[in-house]
Amino acid sequence: MENQNNVTEFVFIGLWGYKKIELLFLFLLCYLALLMGNFIISLTITCSHLMQQPMYYFLCHLSLMDVSYTSTVVPRLIRDLAAARRNISYNNCMTQLFAAHLLAGVEIFILVSMAFDRYVAIVKPLHYMVIMNRQRCDMLIVLAWVFSFWHSIALLLMVLKLPFCGPNQIDHYVCDVKPLLKLVCKDIHVVSILVIANSGMIAVAIFLVLVASYVAILYNLRTHSPPGRRKALSTCSSHVTVVLLFFVPCIYIYVLPAETENKDKEISVFYTVIAPMLNPLIYTLRNMEMKIAMRKVWSKVTHLDLK
Repeated sequence: MENQNNVTEFVFIGLWGYKKIELLFLFLLCYLALLMGNFIISLTITCSHLMQQPMYYFLCHLSLMDVSYTSTVVPRLIRDLAAARRNISYNNCMTQLFAAHLLAGVEIFILVSMAFDRYVAIVKPLHYMVIMNRQRCDMLIVLAWVFSFWHSIALLLMVLKLPFCGPNQIDHYVCDVKPLLKLVCKDIHVVSILVIANSGMIAVAIFLVLVASYVAILYNLRTHSPPGRRKALSTCSSHVTVVLLFFVPCIYIYVLPAETENKDKEISVFYTVIAPMLNPLIYTLRNMEMKIAMRKVWSKVTHLDLK
């Protein structure tokens, strides 16, 4: 069958299908809190000695990805909550699909890099500075972008080949692959399996690797002193919380076929808004190094203002 595409734009149904001024202010406050929290994290790390430490180097990149990824989704969501018509052009929809998966992919691989950093720090402490040198940290960030690009471009090319010739209402607040598949005017069974393999199974595999790394870390902590064990557990508990907040909703959404009816759009709020907003709190609440660095940077800023 020839690939026909009669759709030039899509219309979002949104989270609950109609405008709610309360939701608009809620998401606006969440977005502002997210921007402020991640800006403080990035500023604190880049303006202090923490940037020399691999864990904080990755955390700085994670904060930038949180802001970038959420900015592909939330500003349009806020605009659509205030608008009478929630339309998006076909080209803009494809751009959002690609950008969201690219940035989310980079974020996932940064979380993997952070887990690897903690594993080396606890399991091989004597070799830590040799293994986690700046060159290797830079390489891990580059690899995150490369792997994420190929994941996103494969997904985009798959969707671009699909025919959209019927209804154009997306039952979501963002252009994502699963709600788009429901609008395709041909059998999507094979494509749905490919999407599960491209997104769902990869997310499951990475999540299992992360779980295995933290199990190995916990096992090796038995030989550490009580103060060292408490410090390591505090750091790792922050990482595990972020991983769970991001991966559990992702896995739920992308391992199920597109044909199934579930709460995709409501659950996706966890990794598009809630997790990026909470990350700064999670990483600073029990982290004394970050608190001390924030106070020093703040005192520098206020000192410059007084001058």
